[in-house]
Amino acid sequence: MDRTDISLIALRRILRATELYGRQLAREAGMTAPQLRVLQIVAETGQATPKTLSTRMGVTQATMTALIDKLVARGMVERQRSETDRRQTNVVLSEAGRDALEAAPDPLQQRYVKQFEALADWEQAMIVATLERVAGMLDADGIDAAPVLDVGEIGKTM
Repeated sequence: MDRTDISLIALRRILRATELYGRQLAREAGMTAPQLRVLQIVAETGQATPKTLSTRMGVTQATMTALIDKLVARGMVERQRSETDRRQTNVVLSEAGRDALEAAPDPLQQRYVKQFEALADWEQAMIVATLERVAGMLDADGIDAAPVLDVGEIGKTM
């Protein structure tokens, strides 16, 4: 087997791992990886503005609004007016959102983060450079992407 085939197989394995995790997450917790990440961020702080969420996840506010709309429709989060600034809206976790967080399997990206952070600095730099190069080779530089391992669009429905 040549290096081109080996590299394509490695890419396919990465895509397949994220796809399988997405299916497991949908089956066990009834949500997508980006939806889970929103719930995790809101749970960390108790509440968050849509702007804060979009900044943390690296997506546009329009994408975040669509994600929040889906979570509100499913009863996992609520929008509440800020008590200090009535113009501001906060996203707050509901009881159903807490239950969904508890039911969710170990996030794939958390497994990756643990192992990545255990690497030496030079290894981390090499991996980042290689992944950025691969993204460039696939003309994926300008794609709106959050630091969430998921296949498909971030705003897909469940």
